[in-house]
Amino acid sequence: MDLTQSENLVWRKSSRSSAEGSNCVEVAELPGGGRAVRDSKDPEGPRLRFTPAEWQAFIGGVKGNEFN
Repeated sequence: MDLTQSENLVWRKSSRSSAEGSNCVEVAELPGGGRAVRDSKDPEGPRLRFTPAEWQAFIGGVKGNEFN
């Protein structure tokens, strides 16, 4: 999937993001279970793409406080 052609993706922000927060990312589910991530301040800018395994490893790290 070409992430520059993202009109079919449904982007969402974390429920923990504040309305005035300036450091937010948005996530969209990709076909096959992967995820795309973009900067909410620059929705037409670059996007990162993660496979399902990469996304699960990242979420596991977040839940395990690996990034504190």
